[in-house]
Amino acid sequence: MAALVRLEPWDDDGLDLLRRCNTPRMTEHLGGPESEQKLLLRHQRYLGYARAESAGDDAGAWPYRVFLGDDVAASLSYWRSEWQGQPVFEAGWATVPEFQGRGVATAAVRLALALAAGRHESRWVVAVPSRKNAGSNGVCRSAGFQFFGECEVEYPPGTTMLANDWRFDLGTLRTTG
Repeated sequence: MAALVRLEPWDDDGLDLLRRCNTPRMTEHLGGPESEQKLLLRHQRYLGYARAESAGDDAGAWPYRVFLGDDVAASLSYWRSEWQGQPVFEAGWATVPEFQGRGVATAAVRLALALAAGRHESRWVVAVPSRKNAGSNGVCRSAGFQFFGECEVEYPPGTTMLANDWRFDLGTLRTTG
């Protein structure tokens, strides 16, 4: 499976993926679907990050479309953030229903962890899925994140969500030499 999963930088075709992930079922743990206007703004923001990265500029966030073979199966992003007073990368993903439960997100997260480790900027990648989001919590566990306990996060903005604090130590992927 892992050999068939690949990350591709965000591009114009990503808007369709955002729409496929913007259903009540897919956003159940994220406060519900976003308006079309918010989706368009998110897409433009992701395109800006991808353009900056391809130009060699510091993007600060790295959005990807996740492919399983030739099929777009998920989205995944990681970005600079701060967690408990420390600089970290934060990660988030969404797998479209027909690809859920097939290891796509876990394989994609592992690829993204390797990319984040190569940046040599932070020790940790953090993910804070809702406590009720069994799928994302399972991805964290399967991808090798450590569970640090329950927490409260503000997501969407203005709403407190009960979440799980998962962290991946990027030092485990870095080699000295």
